[in-house]
Amino acid sequence: MPEELYDIETTIPSNPIEEFLRMDRMPHIWCPGCGIGTTVNCFVRALQTSGLDLDKVAVVSGIGCTGRVAGYMNLDSFHTTHGRAIPFATGLKLANPGLKVVVYSGDGDLTAIGGNHFIHAARRNMDLTVILINNMIYGMTGGQAAPTTPVGATASTTPHGNFEETFNLPFLAESCGAVYVARWTAHHVRHLTKSIKEALAKKGFSFVEILAPCPTLYSRRNKLGDGLDQMEFYRDNSEIKNGADTKSVTLDFQGKITVGKFVDKERPTYIEAMNQHYQKKFGDRYVPSDEIRKLSHAQE
Repeated sequence: MPEELYDIETTIPSNPIEEFLRMDRMPHIWCPGCGIGTTVNCFVRALQTSGLDLDKVAVVSGIGCTGRVAGYMNLDSFHTTHGRAIPFATGLKLANPGLKVVVYSGDGDLTAIGGNHFIHAARRNMDLTVILINNMIYGMTGGQAAPTTPVGATASTTPHGNFEETFNLPFLAESCGAVYVARWTAHHVRHLTKSIKEALAKKGFSFVEILAPCPTLYSRRNKLGDGLDQMEFYRDNSEIKNGADTKSVTLDFQGKITVGKFVDKERPTYIEAMNQHYQKKFGDRYVPSDEIRKLSHAQE
């Protein structure tokens, strides 16, 4: 065969999600076996079929391994301070209601230092899509116990096993007012992609929890093998229960995992509730926020 046919560069297939990534920032920092990259692939697949105008999609993250997602996405993105992804995203949404704002961060960032913001954004039904990667540990800062570390699991701050009860995140989200709540693992790529697409289409506080392996600081310390072993565990120990009562989906150390779409309901978003309230109070004298925005753009 002629030598010119052995052009290696033309035979290597391009990455189908490459256009969504800032390739100049590759290679990424995630460890071999980490599940975060798999979730990014699912997120991109959901975006591709969402019908959204990508010029009006913004990704916001906080600090931590998952916080790097915003920096790697070839979208308008904001890498904010620790625990402040949700209030930053809230301000972004209120300043420009036409944006689809996605918060993409980890369990430590969103439910520890950022926990109060999570609670009140759900209570207010802020129009945000929150994707939370739960690897049950502080993966970037030394493997400390997080609010999601199961009882009995070891961490750098609990070498003899964690004794603190953990958050049941789907129940927390629903009880605070989220209108869409789902949980999947990094193994359930098709279900996860569909769920993210549904969350993106939903008006209001939409929450998707994703269990993903941290082979370096969680799996290794707890003698659970590598990332592949954890993915096999997800495969063998997950049970899909759509519509399950979120009170019943608590996670135990190496116990059964309930996954599925648990909540899908409607209620006014924060902006809708505000406009309805002031329209009722002030009648024709009140100009809704979206109309104010249109008027300001027209003047520009």
